[in-house]
Amino acid sequence: MNSSHSTFVFRGIPSVQKQRRLLALPFSATYAWVLLGNFLLIYVIRSEQRLHSPMYMLVSALCLVDIIVATAIVPSMLLNFLFDVDRISLAGCLTQMFFTHFLSSVESTLLLAMALDRYVAICKPLRYTDIINSSMFVKLLVFTLIRSCSVMATLVGLAGSLHYCGSNVIEHCYCDHMALVSVACGSTEKNEAAGLAVIICFVGVDIPLIFLSYVKILTAVLRAAAGGSEDRWKAFHTCGTHLIVMMCFYLVGSVTFLSHNLQIPIATDINTFMGVAYILLPATVNPIIYGVRTKEIRNGFLKIFKLRMKKIVNVKVSPAGKLQT
Repeated sequence: MNSSHSTFVFRGIPSVQKQRRLLALPFSATYAWVLLGNFLLIYVIRSEQRLHSPMYMLVSALCLVDIIVATAIVPSMLLNFLFDVDRISLAGCLTQMFFTHFLSSVESTLLLAMALDRYVAICKPLRYTDIINSSMFVKLLVFTLIRSCSVMATLVGLAGSLHYCGSNVIEHCYCDHMALVSVACGSTEKNEAAGLAVIICFVGVDIPLIFLSYVKILTAVLRAAAGGSEDRWKAFHTCGTHLIVMMCFYLVGSVTFLSHNLQIPIATDINTFMGVAYILLPATVNPIIYGVRTKEIRNGFLKIFKLRMKKIVNVKVSPAGKLQT
């Protein structure tokens, strides 16, 4: 067959294919939580003036990225599970692939920026306002766009140049790079090399820098003999919070990417589930970690909630103290 496929079919998770409509329930609930939790976090940070610091601006950006990347894959998955809408065009597949991987790379950059922010705040507090300023954010934005766009555009461009003349069934729930490349005809060595380059460019660069930042932070905290136990606990708490998010993101993502490129024998169902978890797990836990475990955001939420409840009570109660009818 010489012609290249123009449409593809998602196989989803074969072992639970018969129960796919039931599978839509947890994914719907997860997606609803992602939207609610992350939008609420953004709202609290935007509403509270004292949260308008670089660190919380980065948290807001992280929440926004999580919302968009989840929206890039979950609605199409739900259409597949509920209504058997499992086909996608090659152009649509490449578009979904670009945005999914692009946004994931942006999230990696944001996690790195958050680690560097904490490093400067704890290790170089007197220079914090000089280093972490609007100019730094502009440079971060330019760096993120250049790095992520160039790498992911190359990745998608190579995938789009392949010839798809065999099976048009993608062993995944969305257009993952290697899941699409694996059904191409001919040599895919360039694509596999590009996939490894992505891992090296982001995981291989970002993780060591993040790790080094936190080592220096913990070293500085432990050496601060003059600092009280409360200050130390706060620093450890902050570091632990960020490391939990990063482990969720990098560990699952690295295994997913490397299983294809290094031909690690992982069952298709497990690999597909990990590919989805790589996107949804950070988006799900971020509102909990930053909203519940971060005192400043938690207090901001409680303050807004109390003000809202007070307004509701004032509307329902008349000036004379009687309920309005």
